[in-house]
Amino acid sequence: MKYEMKPLFEQRMKKLLPKKEDFEKFEKIVHTPPRNFIRCNTLKISPEELKKKLERKWKIEQPFQDYPEIMVINSEIEPGGIGNSIEHLLGYYYVQEISSMLPPIALNPKPDELILDLTASPGSKTTQIASYMENRGTIVANDLKLDRIKILSANLERCGVTNTIITRHDAIALCSRLSKKQIKFDKILLDTPCSGEGTLRSSPKTFNMWNPKMIKNLSRQQKKFLAFALKCLRKDGTLVYSTCTHAPEEDEEVIDFALKNFPVKVETICLPLKCRKGITEWEEKKFNKQVENSCRIYPQDNDSEGFFLAKLTLKEEIK
Repeated sequence: MKYEMKPLFEQRMKKLLPKKEDFEKFEKIVHTPPRNFIRCNTLKISPEELKKKLERKWKIEQPFQDYPEIMVINSEIEPGGIGNSIEHLLGYYYVQEISSMLPPIALNPKPDELILDLTASPGSKTTQIASYMENRGTIVANDLKLDRIKILSANLERCGVTNTIITRHDAIALCSRLSKKQIKFDKILLDTPCSGEGTLRSSPKTFNMWNPKMIKNLSRQQKKFLAFALKCLRKDGTLVYSTCTHAPEEDEEVIDFALKNFPVKVETICLPLKCRKGITEWEEKKFNKQVENSCRIYPQDNDSEGFFLAKLTLKEEIK
């Protein structure tokens, strides 16, 4: 089945990508399957050891010298082959698209820190954070639905994560309770539910599901999530806000909301993929200049999925 962009979505993307050649590259790549990225789980095995094991059956590339745990499989693979391999079942690697690995890299977790992963399931980023922390310190990994909690729990167990507490709460209710008890985190990851415009390559049904009303509703929810999450962050702490969508209402508009209402600063981010600056105008809205420090990941720039990230520092503790 051939999926096509809805006219309004196409119109919006042409505004975001005004150069004809740029939009044409975007339109072409979103109709091609994504590459097969995996992340070595360094809690169980080194990247060097894993590469040796996997090269017995696949061609493995490590495209980023500074991040040897990031690997791409450049071989023809049978359906389900990556997920059914013995190395995957043993937790030696996690099947994770490269864009999904960026928020934990931006968060830069360290051993012995206290970290909140507010919408954690299925656990790709939680397990990545745990590996960077070397299983030291504490992660509070939260999600709402029981079926998602089960998946999160299974992935943490498979990957040998031992420094994580799983909670099942509405994100806003959890942050409200934690802030009332004056529990403050060193770092928070808010990888928020979104309209998924960046996942067209792996989830073509998004072409049909897309609608502008959903974007407006999600934007309101995301602002609430961010407002309550910031109350749980310590002074000088870091919050990484991320989505897998290109919609400015869910991206820059949310960061602009934080800048207008809270004592935060948007930091520049160094990432292994090509990153475009956040936009400062959309339709009739103008955003704070700091929003430019956000990062837009487009699939045609990196042969990846699409993503958005912003790294915030809290300058004064919120009571």
